[in-house]
Parts: sequence; structure tokens; C-alpha cells
Amino acid sequence: MNTDEFACGTCGSTHSGPPLSFAAPAPDFWLPEMAQAEGCLLDSDLCVISGERFFIRGLIELPVWDTGDVFTYSMWVSLSRPNFTRAVDVWEQPGRENEPPYFGWLSNEIAGYTPTTLNLKTNVHTRPVGQPPYIELEPTGHPLAIEQRAGIFRSRVEEIASLHLHR
Repeated sequence: MNTDEFACGTCGSTHSGPPLSFAAPAPDFWLPEMAQAEGCLLDSDLCVISGERFFIRGLIELPVWDTGDVFTYSMWVSLSRPNFTRAVDVWEQPGRENEPPYFGWLSNEIAGYTPTTLNLKTNVHTRPVGQPPYIELEPTGHPLAIEQRAGIFRSRVEEIASLHLHR
């Protein structure tokens, strides 16, 4: 089989890929009607709900050992108001990667993981301007945290793709 293709475990067809990333468009707490509400904002990197809940998008990275690739989940993490304010203050500032990590809660349920990924503890590491933050999961026994620490193989990337491509 071509390495740019994989046999889908859900539909049995051959797809191109597998994709090396999946993204959540918003935190799970965001509702479409909030787009017009006062105190609410959703852009590609930041989200505010009712001026009270604050979120930042970052990457959960999983090394893929047998290909040398990195699989990423582009997900949202809730931050405290002070940490969100600080992250926004240094958003375009060179050297922001020297910021200490911000504690947050993973704010997306990623399909295929039991128990849920919603509200896993994280540390959000700011990277140089133009690069999305790195989301480090608390080193627990949760399957996603284990995959982040231990890495995965292409066969697991194919499993993830089969699940997410048919949602």
C-alpha cells in the first residue's frame, strides 16, 4: 500500500493520509449563538465566553515513532483571567516563549478516549511569536496523557483518523 494512503477501519475504503492533525473549532462550552453575544469572542486562537471564561488554542503533540512525524490535536484550554490576560499581553512580544507555563483545563472532548479528555489538567507553554502554544497534559494514567509521553505508531494514527474522518 502507498504510504500516503491508509485503509479506513470505519468504512473500509482507502483514504489519502492519514492526516497528522485534527482540530476542534471551539471549546466544547462555546455555542453558535454566542457569536453575537456581548462579552463573547471566538477567533482562531482565543475565546471568551460572557467575559467570564477564557480559552486559548494550543497543540497536544504525540510523537509517531515509526515515521518520525508528530501527530497533533489542536485543542482549547481554559485559563484563569490573569493567565489569559498575560497570554494576550505577550501575544506579539518577542521572547514570549520564556513565560512560565499557564495552568489550564483541557476544554474539548476528543473522540475515542475513555475516560473523557474534557477537563484534563494541563500546562500551556508559550512558544515564539507565530507558533501556537504547546499543551502539556498532566502526567497521569489517562490514555491521551500516556500517548503524549510515550508516543504512538502509524497504526494508531490510522485508528484516530478512521474515527475522526467519519464523525
